[in-house]
Amino acid sequence: MGIFDSLDISASGLSAERLRMDVTSENLANAQTTRGANGQPYQRQEVVLQQAGGGSFGATLAGVMGGSGSETAPGGVEVAGIVQDATQGQLVYDPGHPDANAQGYVRMPNVEPVEEMTDLITESRTYEANVTAMSTAKSMYTKSLDILR
Repeated sequence: MGIFDSLDISASGLSAERLRMDVTSENLANAQTTRGANGQPYQRQEVVLQQAGGGSFGATLAGVMGGSGSETAPGGVEVAGIVQDATQGQLVYDPGHPDANAQGYVRMPNVEPVEEMTDLITESRTYEANVTAMSTAKSMYTKSLDILR
């Protein structure tokens, strides 16, 4: 395990969480968009994350601790893609709405603002945790250099 691997892992987490916050913000901004560029209501999007590089956490820990002898480079997290939530939004009765069908119902986006706000809080706290991990690693590196002086 390299000396700067902890910074690389935290940096990958920061990038992933920043993208998740951006996508969640876009979902919130379009919570009332009943007609997008394709003529359909806005579809909620989600970011799919996956483990980057290296093996499983257990294998990495065993390699670092000298248990297996085969050290794998830790890789953090990476974005596998952004997918659309396929669920349909609610039908709301609003005959005066320009997007209402013949019966007066409007198909709303499948975005739940409370759920999105909860996700945004979680993403923000995860981002903060990665910043704290980077700060702690930086502090340890600084103290190590001070000892060597």
